[in-house]
Amino acid sequence: MATYKLQIIQKIPLLRPLVALSVGIVACYHLKLQTFTLLFAFATTLILAILFALLSKYFKYKYNWLRGLIFYLIFICIGSLLVFIKNENNNATSLNNLTTTPKNVLLTLQEPITVKEKSFKTIARANAIFINNQWQPVSGNVLLYFKKQDSLPQLQYGSQIIVTAALQNIGNSGNPGTFNYREYCLFQGIVKQAFLNKKDYINLNQQKTFFLNKWIFFARDKMLNALRNNISGNNELSLAEALLIGYRDDLDRDLVKAYSNTGVVHIIAISGMHLGMIYGLLLLLFKPFRKKSITKIIKPIVIVLVLWGFSFIAGAAPSILRSAVMFSFIAVGESFGKRSNIYNNLAASAFVIILFNPFSLWDVGFQLSYAAVLSIVLFSKHINNWFYFKNKLLKGFWSLNAVTLSAQILTLPFVLYHFHQFPVLFLITNLVAVPLSGFILYSELIILFFVWWPAAAHFIGLITEKLITLLNNFIQHVNNFPFVVWPNLQINIMQAIVLFLLLAFMAAWLLNKKTNMLLSGLLTASIFFGIRCFDFIKREQQQKIIVYNVPQHKAIDIISGRNYEFVGDSILQEDGFLRNFHLQPSRIKHRITAVNNITTAIVQPSLIQINNKSFLLITDKTSFNNIQQKIKVNAVIISGNPKLYLNNLMKYIDCEIIVADATNPLWKIGKWKKDAEQLHLQLHSVPEEGAFEMNL
Repeated sequence: MATYKLQIIQKIPLLRPLVALSVGIVACYHLKLQTFTLLFAFATTLILAILFALLSKYFKYKYNWLRGLIFYLIFICIGSLLVFIKNENNNATSLNNLTTTPKNVLLTLQEPITVKEKSFKTIARANAIFINNQWQPVSGNVLLYFKKQDSLPQLQYGSQIIVTAALQNIGNSGNPGTFNYREYCLFQGIVKQAFLNKKDYINLNQQKTFFLNKWIFFARDKMLNALRNNISGNNELSLAEALLIGYRDDLDRDLVKAYSNTGVVHIIAISGMHLGMIYGLLLLLFKPFRKKSITKIIKPIVIVLVLWGFSFIAGAAPSILRSAVMFSFIAVGESFGKRSNIYNNLAASAFVIILFNPFSLWDVGFQLSYAAVLSIVLFSKHINNWFYFKNKLLKGFWSLNAVTLSAQILTLPFVLYHFHQFPVLFLITNLVAVPLSGFILYSELIILFFVWWPAAAHFIGLITEKLITLLNNFIQHVNNFPFVVWPNLQINIMQAIVLFLLLAFMAAWLLNKKTNMLLSGLLTASIFFGIRCFDFIKREQQQKIIVYNVPQHKAIDIISGRNYEFVGDSILQEDGFLRNFHLQPSRIKHRITAVNNITTAIVQPSLIQINNKSFLLITDKTSFNNIQQKIKVNAVIISGNPKLYLNNLMKYIDCEIIVADATNPLWKIGKWKKDAEQLHLQLHSVPEEGAFEMNL
């Protein structure tokens, strides 16, 4: 076993520093290590390295394990320092760390303005703030939203503006199980947001640009215009934009959902598959010139330039950067007549991406991309050998299925953890969608090549449009099957880790036929199912009430065991997006299903009683005229923006806590908070603090 481990380390030399770097990044972020701790750890490691270097050869050999320890510690420290430096919360000049609210902020737009459903959106970098009658430097990115009722702002990449409106903190809904949007923005350096009218900013009519970014946006606009001029149909054009350069702003929400349900969302989430197709096309183009000596020099240079140029135009997502690094290593290695080690290429590309942005470790696309490629490399050959076909067509058919099937193995824990569903028909859909998307991608590249010849470009555009229509119709047709997706699959982080270990052990057993790997896999499987059984037992006993944070809507779940009864606006039951975005993650997390009436609860329009606890619902229609004595309840839930004063309300009610839901405006909740402080009452503001939960 020791020899086997040594062989792995020797074949993948970058694996050890990659693991150590990742450990340092995760530890620093979650443990919130401070400057003194980091400097002390780095100094201690440096002293150990110096002392070890001064040892004699005998002691160096005797304590060789110390060399490895120092090696790991160095990269752990590097990872910790990287994430500390990149975290805007640790930057003294960050907008997040201001003690006063600035009235004027100088911003530079970092991207062109995009059109959203209800607003115009862009990201800007903060340059300076005006405090104490002088401009002071500041850092951090800001999300800017311009009201849709105004015309498209005359701003572009690099435009500098002075924002006079107050910048707002980026908040989370705080609903159980929902996406942590604040953390997602922080990982991109975005720390504030602002919603602007024309009067809220001053256009300085000057620009501050970086030539590479300017070229990228220029090239992207040219490519998008080429597609828009030659492909009609909203769904067809939006898919063409996403497939070619990862531009997803125009994609229909229902169409994306259909691609996700059928297991082919990777087609519109630009990834290594796209670069692989372009790499294959470049190899084909150079094939006639392979005997010329100059080709060995020109070929890798052209391939690397094209791949990286395409990667940057496509937005430089971690998945495509990983592929660009990997294919670059392969291209350069083959030019020198050397076969590249795919595992080391993966480790090298991950190492480079993490060095550039340590928060890539939390990126779902990054995780899925590496898991899929590693899974394909490990298992596709073995799965392909399950069946042998003499017929080339059947052989190719099974090879494609083998690749698709193998990609699902190591991505399974990530898919279940992040998306809580599994596409049952992924084999069928990928069998059609992957090759068809390849033809579409190549036809789009041909459009770009013939953009100077409008007639030819338009003709290719018509063919491309028909192919996309065929693909969309196929995906939407499959999505209508009732069993297309296995929904509501919930695993926590511990279950995901154990499941990943289970798959790793079983894979090792299948590949090497070692009994200890099988036993380890069976033990891990028992642990996994044990954790799940414990969680199911725990959920059977849960009793709680949740007041959700759904802007401008009342939403309450009364939970008893694995059932829930909903009290709130009916639109939340009808609108799939609102329900799935705000409520469904919590219901999946708690493993609950809807019932009309919970037997242990009494639900009335103004009162909820369950397990000897009561909750009074106050709306704009609530009246206390006929109240003779105080009503004693555990909590009061204020909804619907009623006109009331807490001083008067407390004459009729005796409660432990007041909950103001998301149907009430913040200014009014602010007044209620002041009144609650004077009355020594606790008030929970759902729009500001997130969902309110109480165990019953």
